[in-house]
Amino acid sequence: MVDLFFTFLKIGLFTFGGGYAMIPLIENACVTKKEWITHEEMMEITVIAESTPGPIAINCATYVGLKKKGIRGAVAATLGVVLPSFLIILLISFFLDRFLEIKWVASAFKGIKIAVGILIIDAAVRMIVKMKKNVLPVIVLAVAFVAMMLINVFALRVSTIVLMLSAAFAGLSVYLIKRRKEKEVSK
Repeated sequence: MVDLFFTFLKIGLFTFGGGYAMIPLIENACVTKKEWITHEEMMEITVIAESTPGPIAINCATYVGLKKKGIRGAVAATLGVVLPSFLIILLISFFLDRFLEIKWVASAFKGIKIAVGILIIDAAVRMIVKMKKNVLPVIVLAVAFVAMMLINVFALRVSTIVLMLSAAFAGLSVYLIKRRKEKEVSK
């Protein structure tokens, strides 16, 4: 449990930009180095963590901890990933007005924004490379990408809830169609 705590403490301490920026670090630590979970599990965790309430990194940490050491492992991993952000934000909140006026701090945050974008793109590319290359996932990826670009280019305001429900409806529809075809073939 100590290893879980310190692994996720390090991830939480040295990652800026939230959960998506943490995905490559979580994957590197939990899949590649420690071999606590597989690449397939990491992809599944990411999808589930994204579609459930709460930050993606916390959900990932909780799952890995639970799988590795049960409830106590889940608590240790979750505390490890949350504690650095909590303490840093608590410290910054005492000096926030003065903190943002410091030119080198403002410049550092501009650089961090770029690094976070790169980490998010890296996580997306890794997931796309590992994705099964069946026709349906490729179509879903293409449609989601085009929709995202159109929403951003035309500055449309689309509720995240509508997007999530649309994706859930599409996934459920595909599942039901496949299931129906399987039943017809087995008859």
